[in-house]
Amino acid sequence: MAAVCGVPGGCWGAAAGTEQEELVPPSFRMPNSNAKLRRSPRSGQEAGRRELVSRSLQSAEHCLEDQDYGTAYAHYLLVLNLAPELKTSVKETFQFTLFKWAEELDSLARIQDLFNCYEQALELYPNDEVICNSMGEHLFRMGFRDEAAGYFHKAVKLNPDFADAKENFYRVANWLVERWHFIMLNDAKRNLTYLKAIENAVCSGCKSVLDIGTGTGILSMFAKKAGASSVYACELSKTMYELACDVVAANNMEREIKLLHLKSLDIEIPKHIPERVSLVVTETVDAGLFGEGIVESLIHAWEHLLLQPKAKNQDVSTEDHGRVIPASATIFGMAVECKEIRRHHRVETQEVAGVHLPNSVQFFSPTYAFAGSEETVEPYTTEKLSRIPGGYIPLTEPFQVMTVDFNNLQELKSLADRKPWKLNQPVTEGGMLDAVVVWFVLQLDDEHALSTSPSEETCWEQAVYPVQGLSDYSVKAGDTVVMEVCCQDCYLKIQKISFSTSECGMDCSDGDDTLSLGNEAELCNALAGLQTTSKQDGKGQVCVLESTEIALLNNAPYHRCFKAAMAKVLSSLNPSKDLQSMDVDGHGSGGNLQEGQSKSSVDVVPDPLYILDVSEGFSILPIIAGKLGPVKAYSSIEKEQHQAVLNIISEANHFPKETLEFWLSHLEDENVVLQRPKSDKLWSIIILDVIETSGLIQQEVMEKAAISRCLLHSGGKIFPQYVLVYGMLVESQSLLLESAVQGTEPTLGFNIAPFINQFKVPVRVYLDLSTLPCVPLSKPAELLRLDLMNPLLNSSSREVKVQICKSGQVTAIPFWYHIHLDEEHSLNTSDEFSHWKQAAVVLDKPIQVQVGDELVLDVQHHKSNISITVKQ
Repeated sequence: MAAVCGVPGGCWGAAAGTEQEELVPPSFRMPNSNAKLRRSPRSGQEAGRRELVSRSLQSAEHCLEDQDYGTAYAHYLLVLNLAPELKTSVKETFQFTLFKWAEELDSLARIQDLFNCYEQALELYPNDEVICNSMGEHLFRMGFRDEAAGYFHKAVKLNPDFADAKENFYRVANWLVERWHFIMLNDAKRNLTYLKAIENAVCSGCKSVLDIGTGTGILSMFAKKAGASSVYACELSKTMYELACDVVAANNMEREIKLLHLKSLDIEIPKHIPERVSLVVTETVDAGLFGEGIVESLIHAWEHLLLQPKAKNQDVSTEDHGRVIPASATIFGMAVECKEIRRHHRVETQEVAGVHLPNSVQFFSPTYAFAGSEETVEPYTTEKLSRIPGGYIPLTEPFQVMTVDFNNLQELKSLADRKPWKLNQPVTEGGMLDAVVVWFVLQLDDEHALSTSPSEETCWEQAVYPVQGLSDYSVKAGDTVVMEVCCQDCYLKIQKISFSTSECGMDCSDGDDTLSLGNEAELCNALAGLQTTSKQDGKGQVCVLESTEIALLNNAPYHRCFKAAMAKVLSSLNPSKDLQSMDVDGHGSGGNLQEGQSKSSVDVVPDPLYILDVSEGFSILPIIAGKLGPVKAYSSIEKEQHQAVLNIISEANHFPKETLEFWLSHLEDENVVLQRPKSDKLWSIIILDVIETSGLIQQEVMEKAAISRCLLHSGGKIFPQYVLVYGMLVESQSLLLESAVQGTEPTLGFNIAPFINQFKVPVRVYLDLSTLPCVPLSKPAELLRLDLMNPLLNSSSREVKVQICKSGQVTAIPFWYHIHLDEEHSLNTSDEFSHWKQAAVVLDKPIQVQVGDELVLDVQHHKSNISITVKQ
């Protein structure tokens, strides 16, 4: 027997001994045995082939009945190779067998065999969108995003109505072609400035050009248009490289621009390009200037790929010397007060819905320089300050952080070795020291520059260095903001941000301590604790949370709402005297139930009620639940650091150790999170994450709800019980520019839009509706209901009539959610305290409307994907 899937003996018998509940659906069993081969007068060899095919079909059918998918797959492979005429009749059964066998191979970590099976299947069915999509899903789960996108894209091309493939492609497209590509290509000012600088360089003698990180190839095409004789371009991303090839060919430059699927550091002469070039053009800069590796790339380029630089005041031909566009950059900074930055990077409260957060726990976001992470973490986050909710207040004048000359090799080399230096800036406006924000001016040449300042209309965001770890953040005019600057790991780092006061020069810094202590009493308490407590007790515990997790901790309405809703359920399930008199704000007898029960040995201690929190990320809801009475609360937190912090918070709130447990430690299979707490017990409350912080519905949430309903005892609830989706019609030029390239005008006549727009997605995420530049053309309308407790109230599609209240062009439909824990308690994901962002469907073509018009929206919900189209 030939080897199948690269393993001797192939797949035969490999699935034996596996136990699965699922039986093969009847529809998958019979087509093969009834399939008839066309008879023709042939030799005995043909009769033997027919006999072998018939026997293999029968064997495959028996294997499916026994759930021996590996052997069944091998039989079908043999049948389809011997009898290609059966492809149509056995297609569905073959797909089913392939997918079940692939699941087993995946669980056994036989990854190469899995991919071999899919390659064999695609040789037989090269244009099957279902197999392409399934192959893409496996690739994506294993981290091969480029390759996965290719299969998803092919599946969508084969069947544009295939909802699963479309949803998969949209999700992966955001990674492969980042959304800033669209914004930059629509920035006509930026494109024109680069074009003029490149034209100046080529006209002055730079005839050979290398474009590092070419993206769509636009700068390479600028160089060719300007008259460069030799143009080379490199791109590391497979997706962007293939995109650039299509773009260059569409603009009839495929013979004049040589595209390399390489990192610039791997380019060799003469292997990849014949000789050194006289001009390097690049825009490998991020909001913090150095974050995309421009320094490392240019050091390598000057040493290996560029001609020697022209000496200052040397009057010789530019053609004989090398230069770089951009020529230099100046980085600026400014200290600011910004509530939005603060609530995402500092926990501002010591009590959350009655739960005390002890001083011994210090929360930091990943940007904090001393968070103890061994990984190279980007030391800043990014924001478009002109659109940040609540705005910002400058606390200092803008100041120069540093300059860099990209045409000076020695200066570039010295950046990484340069010792950190201090910057002191006077405070000009009192307020809260929340962040230092950074932008830069990119000097392309002597005449042309681009600024990323928050006061400019630019496609760039600004870099934000949040201030964390201080005992006090309040500054006043005359104080001095102090910071340390360095360039390490290809990043600009602004760290150890603090301030000294004007009165006595007192330094309010974070120092090297993990604890921030505000006064003498706190210091004495901390020292006493340190003397009597070992490290294992968790004192001085640092907890690094994602910025959205910190914003969630700061979301007081969220926790108050959950507390009230949980108390209501628990009271109904255990209507004892203690629970009935329980005060939801933690001031009644229910706040210390265990103590009350221990006072009387006559009282019968009730069985605990079981609560499971499977919401993602760091959540203190299990502790809040534990304060409501005799419960057993399970947290699904995975990280050991986060578990340690929850234990410290539990102890600080005088919880018995058995009140809080970590659910994943009880599971044999972490993939099956939703199951009974014990064989004879059911849950009272299951808390599900329904909405992603991005503004989309969580994947498989309705499937999780269906399982959860089976795990609740009578009177138990899923939180939330239902979700209402709201939306409105708006006119927003910004959303159009951020979603697709708008024709050839912004790209100065070059044909790029049709190619990059293949990767546009219909839904924009991580939006702040409060600052989105848009004009509302209708009032908010309820679009859809997702009921987790009563599935009979759900509908996968709905038509909604929306009245136009203002004339204009409908370009997008932003949407958000009202999350109902029950009929009395709900959360709005668009309110000012929300840790959630919003999303918007962007229309392919704007629709002109007048006041009084009525549009009909077709709202579809498929798995976790919401699609909204306008019926005309």
